[in-house]
Amino acid sequence: MKAPLDELYLNWLYAQVADSSVDVPSRTYWRLLKLLYTKEFVWFVPNDDNRIEDGKDLRCEFADQERLKIVDRGWMRLGCSFLELLIALSRRLAFEADGEPRDWFWHMLENIGLHIYNDSRPLPFQDIDEILDQVIWRTYKPNGVGGLFPLEGPCQDQRDIELWYQLSAYILERV
Repeated sequence: MKAPLDELYLNWLYAQVADSSVDVPSRTYWRLLKLLYTKEFVWFVPNDDNRIEDGKDLRCEFADQERLKIVDRGWMRLGCSFLELLIALSRRLAFEADGEPRDWFWHMLENIGLHIYNDSRPLPFQDIDEILDQVIWRTYKPNGVGGLFPLEGPCQDQRDIELWYQLSAYILERV
């Protein structure tokens, strides 16, 4: 019997950003990434729906790569998970600023302080959920600190800026 679609997809997503063949808890992040996968990223800043669609497009890529002939349309229409959003953003960063998507993924997790939660550590679910909510609901600082793209010298309050422009300003500041 095959694994459920969600499990197959999570394994595929994990392999996009981490080495799924490693079985050392201090070097695996299954629990954290599963938590990111279960948290929906919602948008309310205009044009962030484009980033949501980028994340959801990963499902089509997964279905194509895995040669899935029939995929539940309801599953394809589900909201975008925080994990999908991060993977899609990491691909955009790699395209715009060079580097590997995997490295950019972990860089964003470091920016929000989640990179330390490997499988050898207990997950403080409430703390992690608060961090994710801070990013989603943009309760981070006006310069982006606490968000995915902190800036040293922002021209605008980053809480009001769509993710694409935050990403672009972040790249420009780092070049």
